Amino acid sequence: MPGEILKVPEFVHLHNHSDYSLLDGAQKVKSIIERVKELGMNAVAITEHGNMFSTVEFYITAKENGIKPIIGCEIYVTKDPEPGQMPSSKGPNYNHLVLLAKNLTGYKNLIKIVTYGYLEGFYYKPCVTKEILRKYSEGLIALSACVKGEIQELTIRGNYDAARKSAIEYMEIFPDRFYFEVQNHFLQDEKIWIDFSKQLSKELGIPRVATNDTHYTLKEHWEAHDALLCIGMGKEITDPNRRKYEPHEYYIKSPEEMLQLFPNDPEVIENTLRIADECNLEIEIGKVHLPEYKIPEGSNSLNEYDYLKQLVYKGLKERYPEITPEIKERADFELKTIRDMGFTGYFLIVQDFVKFAKDNGIPVGPGRGSAAGSLVAYSLGITNIDPLKYNLLFERFLNPERISMPDIDIDFCEERRSEVIDYIKKKYGEKSVTHIITFGTLKARAVIRDVGRVLGIPLAEVDRIAKMIPEGPGVKLAQAIEDVPELKKASEIDEAHRKLFEISLILEGMNRHTSTHAAGLVIAPGELTDYLPLHKSSTGDITTQYEMKCIDKIGLLKVDFLGLRNLTVIENTLQLLKKKGVHVDINNLPEKDEKTFQLFGEGRTIGVFQFESASMRKYLMKLKPTCIQDLIAMNALHRPGPMQMIEEFIKRKHGKSKIEYLHPSLEPILKETYGIIVYQEQVMQIAHKIAGFSLAKADLMRRAMGKKDKKTMKSLMDNFIQGAVDNGIEPKTAREIFNLIERFAEYGFNKSHSTAYAVLAYEIAYLKAHYPAEFMTSNISSEMDKTNRVTVLSNEARHMGLEILPPDVNYSEVNFSTDGKTIRYGLHAIKNVGEKAAKSIVEARKKVGKFKSFFHFVSCVDLRTVNRKTLESLVASGATDSLEGTRAQKYEAIDLAIQYAQKVQAEKNNMQASLFGFDEFGNSKILSEPQLPDTEPWPDRKKWALEKELLGMYLSGHPLLNYREEIEHFSNYDFTDPLEDFKEPYIKLGGLISNLKIHYDRNKKPYAVFSLESINGAVDVMAFNRVYNDHINYIENDNPVFVHGKVSVQSEGNAKIIAERVLPLDKLIDEETKSVHLRLNKREIDRGLVENLYSYLTGYRGNCELYLHLNEPGDGEIVILSHNVKVSPDRNMLKHLKELYGSENVWVEG
Repeated sequence: MPGEILKVPEFVHLHNHSDYSLLDGAQKVKSIIERVKELGMNAVAITEHGNMFSTVEFYITAKENGIKPIIGCEIYVTKDPEPGQMPSSKGPNYNHLVLLAKNLTGYKNLIKIVTYGYLEGFYYKPCVTKEILRKYSEGLIALSACVKGEIQELTIRGNYDAARKSAIEYMEIFPDRFYFEVQNHFLQDEKIWIDFSKQLSKELGIPRVATNDTHYTLKEHWEAHDALLCIGMGKEITDPNRRKYEPHEYYIKSPEEMLQLFPNDPEVIENTLRIADECNLEIEIGKVHLPEYKIPEGSNSLNEYDYLKQLVYKGLKERYPEITPEIKERADFELKTIRDMGFTGYFLIVQDFVKFAKDNGIPVGPGRGSAAGSLVAYSLGITNIDPLKYNLLFERFLNPERISMPDIDIDFCEERRSEVIDYIKKKYGEKSVTHIITFGTLKARAVIRDVGRVLGIPLAEVDRIAKMIPEGPGVKLAQAIEDVPELKKASEIDEAHRKLFEISLILEGMNRHTSTHAAGLVIAPGELTDYLPLHKSSTGDITTQYEMKCIDKIGLLKVDFLGLRNLTVIENTLQLLKKKGVHVDINNLPEKDEKTFQLFGEGRTIGVFQFESASMRKYLMKLKPTCIQDLIAMNALHRPGPMQMIEEFIKRKHGKSKIEYLHPSLEPILKETYGIIVYQEQVMQIAHKIAGFSLAKADLMRRAMGKKDKKTMKSLMDNFIQGAVDNGIEPKTAREIFNLIERFAEYGFNKSHSTAYAVLAYEIAYLKAHYPAEFMTSNISSEMDKTNRVTVLSNEARHMGLEILPPDVNYSEVNFSTDGKTIRYGLHAIKNVGEKAAKSIVEARKKVGKFKSFFHFVSCVDLRTVNRKTLESLVASGATDSLEGTRAQKYEAIDLAIQYAQKVQAEKNNMQASLFGFDEFGNSKILSEPQLPDTEPWPDRKKWALEKELLGMYLSGHPLLNYREEIEHFSNYDFTDPLEDFKEPYIKLGGLISNLKIHYDRNKKPYAVFSLESINGAVDVMAFNRVYNDHINYIENDNPVFVHGKVSVQSEGNAKIIAERVLPLDKLIDEETKSVHLRLNKREIDRGLVENLYSYLTGYRGNCELYLHLNEPGDGEIVILSHNVKVSPDRNMLKHLKELYGSENVWVEG
């Protein structure tokens, strides 16, 4: 009897999907492992849909929990296509098949099969042929899958002979390793297959095995899984025409539950154990697989280590005037550590491609991350930061007591980064190098939006709830509900809201989509598919199927090739200077350049890497940095957490706060940061100096402190105090020091990284301080694709005294250009003018000289790249203003100009005409140019609006110029001043509304957030519901308005204005004026003047006082308040009075 055979039920789930089966699996790998462990099972398989994304995470997590991991995949098998046959136009034609790896051979073959599916067989799904299965079947167990399996599908259709034939074929492909898979979710199709599989099993000798095709962990999670499916399909749950998993049985069932599903079929349960016993794959975790580095011919080095040492000492001789004992000791220690950890080849490979970049003039950053703490990296030219000079620690980078792959990230010039990647692919082979996959997840806000959409909750309501969730990395929905009372209240409104939060909490953090890592590249010692599976995205990018951390775990070489825009800015600035005969050695700048530190101290750091935010500029003005160490510290402190220490840091620097040390031994470590622990390296040095820890052990202590493990912390504290006592320090003092570093370890920043980026910022600031025109030109050019940044940087250039000239087809280059005093707008920066079009214009100008007319211009350029849309943008932006005619005329003539250009081109193609029909400048001698149409010029407002749209700024004029006097008169704020420094209780200012966004508060009421732009800058404004509703007619993009409000400074130092009143600038004088003032020369006053003035002003009767200032040379001024006339001034009245009596003699007061 079944009960006698399995007295204590045992079962292994062999068919399971995690959230790496994207938008289908609604369970994390961790929850699968925890659940099977809880249910007493000792093994489990994960079989994603067509991929192996979860493999390494699953393998490691299972091993850590004492569960045997069975690596598998549910693949898609298509019929072998005939030679040259295209896939069926009727849609996908594939079946499912589950593959499980028995051993390393099977694992490697599974990698090949899955990779083929993405790289060669993708058609709706990553499909493979049976031919591929035959080629790579060794070491794999195959299960016939769910009712979508080929044999099941044929059976359900009643095609039993074909099903039998298919079963025999699979049995031949996987001899003694093929199983009929049976599932029981109470579906009729499954029952048909279960019955037939028994018969076929006896007939063919193919064993049967039970699975449950799990897609979620607990039975009650079916609704979350249902919602996830809808997110993937873009449908609402109420849609009757969507895919469903019914009944709701696709969860991880206990052995008892599985036995109940097959009460008279013990074989199918027992075979799960048999298969689990046969699967004994061991993946080598932690073993390093580096490509072979070929030592150059002619080298006398015997091996990689000898060659590395040779390169290091060669580099040291170039870096230092003398290799002192200290330098030698440090270099030898690092070299030994690198060799003992097996990373010699790693350093040779990295130095090789960095050398290639430098040899080919590709700018490389000074360093990034903890690698800047390595003297070996410095000597090899991998970094350009002297770790001895800046007191940086190698152990922070590579810890001999914690074996892990080195992590050297390299910054390259953004424009030429691809050249380095191409070099690596060529050197190591295309099949050995590729990019790395990343996974986008359902974060707190995103999951609320996605789930709300599929539940059919109104978009505005979902948006309102999502915006209650705090922004930032690591924000969890459960914590947000606890921290934000309004969010908790929203979760309890009704059943729909309760369901929204319940499902969102389950799905939060699950994988949603794949993408390509922006910088990560993996390099294998042979073909990548000997180590990991590959993936091809919908855009054709080939990546790994394992993400970054997993690649580290399996020991492959991973490097981040980051494109850093600021390196491009530096290089382009240096190139512009070279054209002028100025040569700047950016790697050997004076360390205490007065102009550079003055720039930092005055907060003029817009455009300076890492130092341009408003709050950073505010702190710089307080700090007045005088050395690079101050910049390193500010870079480390200016981030959430340690930012609270900046004020104290500044006070200590300027002697306004006392610097005290708990023990004299701390002073050498903390002196440069004025007694404050700023860096992780300082934590390590204190543990080393006070407690006698090795730096490697100190690094482990630092990491443990960051994790806040109480048990580990207790042990660490005991060791620290004992070590300190052994060094002659009082236990009480030792405890105080430990508590100090424990508190700051949480906030401490990597000094190596901060140093590298502070040095880069200093280089950039030096160029800005000494060569403003060239620097700003390069900087603006590098941001051409970001209109708002072009505006910010152009305004900064103006503040520096540089004139921004408009684009001009006769003078502009592709990018922004400069003559040392002015910056000319680049053609490529105009919206709708692509790089090819811009180059075409510049090349045409070089051939024919300046364009003589609009028709001449259009006839000279390549109309394939300079198309109608491009011409419209050129004209509307003002780029053709140097050619005869108004913008309106030329805009109207575009079609005519294109027709003319086509005729000219046809002439040029005519051999006879080409002999005598054109002059040396390309002008036709036969065709006469058309005339520009007689069209009314555009009003200024339209011209300016188009400039703003196409250039991101106003250049030929500005809508606010008409209001300049009244804005200056009624405002109490200058846009060039930091808003956070404004101290008056109320702020009044005028500008144009831009970037307007309407949001909804917790009560579903609208409020507005917008930028208020002046000619000299912009500030952020928020108009809450009452103010927004009161002024809704005025709060629109591009409207000129005047704002009354209060300044709100946020904790991170950023400021915005909370509006209390908004009025159009047209009504400013009328609304704000309390009195009108008119100054007259007493000697020139006569009866006629008085009568005329009285007659004119009576037409503007109102409530404002009128003051006459009677001026007589030598007698001073008499002020008379008019009792007969009160006025209601407007712009026309004031304009008339100014024309009569002079602008300086007419003004208003509010």
